[in-house]
Amino acid sequence: KPSSAASDVYKRQVPGGMFPAGYNNAYRIIQIPGHVVILYEMIHETRVIPVDNSSHLPPTVRQWNGDSRGRWEGDTLVVESRNFTDKTRFQGSTEALRVIERFTRVADATILYEFTVEDPSAWTQPWSVEIPMLKTEGPMYEYACHEGNYDVAHILEIARNLELQQAAEGTK
Repeated sequence: KPSSAASDVYKRQVPGGMFPAGYNNAYRIIQIPGHVVILYEMIHETRVIPVDNSSHLPPTVRQWNGDSRGRWEGDTLVVESRNFTDKTRFQGSTEALRVIERFTRVADATILYEFTVEDPSAWTQPWSVEIPMLKTEGPMYEYACHEGNYDVAHILEIARNLELQQAAEGTK
């Protein structure tokens, strides 16, 4: 079992970073020529996925989030990631981890996110997960403890009330 620090790391990686968490579950998906970009609200992470038929990096080049390459199959974006490091350890995986993700718009406000993981060194067969991603309105916030953005206003309100109290006591 990974340490808590390692546990935090693998949760933010492919596909762990796509799992819903207690908060900061927003993603912004942008398509630009030759690439799809996924911005994660959590931890300021951004994935830049080539969709230009370029080859994967050599197997000797290992990355925390693997090496992702995308392609279109009709209306579905298919992303294959491999070349993970030995530190990735997604659900007990090894460097042999391979992840196939599928992003399919199934309604105006819904993308079906599916992924399949393969790692013959960790599991006897591939396994898959499906998660609906629902469109939300409003901004994507910076990852920080903004507590609903009410705390600063409350702190200032308390400070002003204390100043008023002190001023009133000074006039008596």
